[in-house]
Amino acid sequence: MCFRGVCRDVNAQSSRSNSEQTAGNQIRGNMSGKPVLHYVSVRGRMEPVKWLLAAAGVEFEERFLETKDDLQKLRTGGSLLFQQVPMVEIDGMKMVQTRAILNYIAAKYNLCGKDLKERALIDMYVEGMADLNELILHHDFKPADKKEEDLANILDKATNRYFPVFEKVLKDHGHDFLVGNKLSRADVHLLETILMVEEFKPDALAKFPLLQSFKARISNIPNIKKFLQPGSPRKPPLQEKEIPNLMAIFS
Repeated sequence: MCFRGVCRDVNAQSSRSNSEQTAGNQIRGNMSGKPVLHYVSVRGRMEPVKWLLAAAGVEFEERFLETKDDLQKLRTGGSLLFQQVPMVEIDGMKMVQTRAILNYIAAKYNLCGKDLKERALIDMYVEGMADLNELILHHDFKPADKKEEDLANILDKATNRYFPVFEKVLKDHGHDFLVGNKLSRADVHLLETILMVEEFKPDALAKFPLLQSFKARISNIPNIKKFLQPGSPRKPPLQEKEIPNLMAIFS
């Protein structure tokens, strides 16, 4: 038999211990081996992570969530700091939040510029593309009667706001890459964005000769060329028939 105060102290200590263990599990991951990517088997928010790892020549493993229970197991197992995927196990960490993951990979594999100024430029370009990519990401989930209008908005912003910026950047910079004279994450993300827009409008680059050359040049970098080949981990565009299962997993 024990006094209530003592029992409360023991229970509190046990609760703190469990909480500390869970927090540790959320951050710590496998200390060795290739990165492990946890997400559904579509492009979504994991696709730019795969692009960046592929550009760096890093092999990775994918573990797909196929049911709501798969997601719940990660949540209850303490692997998701904010209860959300994407989650990447890398260098002993279980990383969440897409931008944090991308920032880490870019820094680890020297894809974020040689100094603070170059990093600032890369960040600006990447964040600009992220705004356009968000529109593309949400397009498939728009109501059927809104899709045509939404697509027109995406193409208008791509060809009249974003692509002119990068055409001018390439012209003013005068090098093969957006920043400095070596590949950065900005180049990788721009190529990914161009290819997604071209899936909607194949001649989207018709008015942008420097972007056309950029696309050809970056696509032929060996690691990226390999990622663009059939059979790579790169995902095709989302199919309408896949949406109900996605909604069931995340609902």
